[in-house]
Amino acid sequence: MADQTIPSLEKPTRLPTQTVPVVALVAAFAVAAISLTMAGDIRPGFLVIIGGLMGVALYHGTFGFTWSYRQAVLTRDVTGIRIQLIMIGVASLLFAPVLAKGSAFGHGVGGSLAPADLEVVIGAFMFAIGMQVAGACASGTLFTVGGGNVRMVITLVFFCIGGFLATLNFGFWQSMPGFGTVSFAKLWGWEVAVPLTLTLLGLAWVGLGRWGREPKPAPDLPQNQQNSGLKRIFFGPWTVLWAGLALAALNYATLVVAGHPWSITWGLTLWGAKGAMILGWDPTGSAFWSGGFTGRALAAPFWKDTTSLMNVAIIGGAMLAASLGGRYRPGFTIPLRPIIGAVIGGLLMGYGARLAYGCNIGAFFSGIASQSLHGWIWILSAFAGTWAGVRLRPLFGYEN
Repeated sequence: MADQTIPSLEKPTRLPTQTVPVVALVAAFAVAAISLTMAGDIRPGFLVIIGGLMGVALYHGTFGFTWSYRQAVLTRDVTGIRIQLIMIGVASLLFAPVLAKGSAFGHGVGGSLAPADLEVVIGAFMFAIGMQVAGACASGTLFTVGGGNVRMVITLVFFCIGGFLATLNFGFWQSMPGFGTVSFAKLWGWEVAVPLTLTLLGLAWVGLGRWGREPKPAPDLPQNQQNSGLKRIFFGPWTVLWAGLALAALNYATLVVAGHPWSITWGLTLWGAKGAMILGWDPTGSAFWSGGFTGRALAAPFWKDTTSLMNVAIIGGAMLAASLGGRYRPGFTIPLRPIIGAVIGGLLMGYGARLAYGCNIGAFFSGIASQSLHGWIWILSAFAGTWAGVRLRPLFGYEN
């Protein structure tokens, strides 16, 4: 028998970095940051970099809210949710001194505060159903689009449409009863509000630990595809805890630079409205868009809006992370039922997030870290919606 060449198992066969997209994306980030900085305000340039790093963290850590809550419902594996509690706790500590001062580097700073009313309950419930039906939350949609998931592009488009549709009858939803905007810091001061939030997060940690079950060990990458040290930082994968801590720090950076915490929904709603204008919609008949901040944002280029800018940067950062790991390979063959799920899920997420004054990022993560009651109401309502959404998933071709 002729000799056969057997590849050495000692030789690493990590997926090769996709050099061309990496170089192109790094150049695009550099050009965008420099161009925006030269326009007269250095903050947009920094936000492009912060958003790009968020995309890297989300992708390398596969940091998703949808999967974490689905696992809790189906198997009582609460590992992902408990890591989110750590992330929010760290962000709360980082936010507190800046928000208490009310300014950073000479410009005003404000938290993610919103009314704790019935529309938040309804909107968060709708959003959670949508994220299970679509297969990703708001941040998950952005980083999976960047990672090459074509189906999630459909979800993103219909998220924008759903958010825009919610603005057309937003006045009706705002008339819902509730507590109004409640800030723990304004009620009792930061000295009480931060320990209170940390205590509530700690109680949630303990309660989840008692209710949850020991998770099954996750399958690891083949030994010859693993990275270590600095290579792991650049090429992935990250642990979910690494990603959560990185996102807490980057949310703080967003607060300091932009003057407000990380949010996603507003930018996608604005994209939906701009798309409607291209198709002939007249915004002057809408109370939501007829003036003030929203009217100015609609009239301005999208890169003038910090949330829109960061959303694009997150997609680009995830694409960069996927290319660094050699995993950027879009697939265009999508079965019909998941496409329907992407459409319905996107609409529910967009509409629900607009009603709830934010998604899993702007309302839950940034809201609780800003000491806002509406963040707690959001997550309780979203957990209830997750129970319903998980049971609808098989209708759209997903296995639980």
